[in-house]
Amino acid sequence: MPAPALTLAVFSVPAPVFWPYFAGLAILAIGLPLILRNEVRQARGLDRLMPFGRLFYAIPLAVFAGEHFTLGSLMASGIPSWIPAHVFWIYLVGVALVAAALSIVVKKYSELAATLLGSMILLFVVLLHIPRVAANPHDRISWAVALRDLSFSSASFAFAGAQRKPPSANATPLLVTLARYAMAVTAIFFGVEHFLHPEFAPGVPLPKITPTWIPFRLFWAYLTGTALLVTGVLLLINKKSRFAATCLGLTILLIVLVIYLPIPLPNIRDGFRRFRTSRHQRQRLAILQHLYFGGKNGNTGTGFVSK
Repeated sequence: MPAPALTLAVFSVPAPVFWPYFAGLAILAIGLPLILRNEVRQARGLDRLMPFGRLFYAIPLAVFAGEHFTLGSLMASGIPSWIPAHVFWIYLVGVALVAAALSIVVKKYSELAATLLGSMILLFVVLLHIPRVAANPHDRISWAVALRDLSFSSASFAFAGAQRKPPSANATPLLVTLARYAMAVTAIFFGVEHFLHPEFAPGVPLPKITPTWIPFRLFWAYLTGTALLVTGVLLLINKKSRFAATCLGLTILLIVLVIYLPIPLPNIRDGFRRFRTSRHQRQRLAILQHLYFGGKNGNTGTGFVSK
């Protein structure tokens, strides 16, 4: 791509695209060197993987924060009408997400930050998602979104509980136990959904069809469903729960790498091909708009206060 075209591409990135990516990459740049230098070298076995779980949890928090700052007015429509000052709460949540991501990844005041973060997301579940489930209990997507955010909250509480020193060597903090049950129920529900609706993209069972060009797409759905069911049951009965949680995390990471990263590649390749062959700046800007937003007019549908 010629230098002027590359410059246009870089500086034409819309803010709702640029800032979430920038925030996520910033947390990665801060956390990865710290983990590699201070934690991985000292750990043994599966413990070498544990710090990366903290990092992979903090990165999406930063991405969600970027969306709260750039799509605040759009996301405010997802807040119930009886709550005042919608946009204010969107921006406040964005600040909280950035602060929590930084605190968790550098492990400064991380117990307090994770406890407050888990409490905030749990409030979202109670105030936003449970009323939607109650209004339409047969809507599987409402259940999935509620359990998704419950799992986010549980992961934060589990991390907070793990930072505390238990009263005895064999004691498990209450927060960790409650989080384990919540994660187990979520994993089992999601696992069942994969067998009932294998055509949808694996992971969180939302209304996104797995593209037909992805090889063995039903295999990935059933593999993910099996992993979710097995690890969910092990977490529920507290048998090999540490190993089960590690396998659950690795399964979701595998799905992200195998399914979700390749999904936008055809659109990206076609978009840049049309960008290179276009001779008019206005056409190039239109192509970039479609490329970055995926034809959704900037509404990514992500974040904690939108479905």
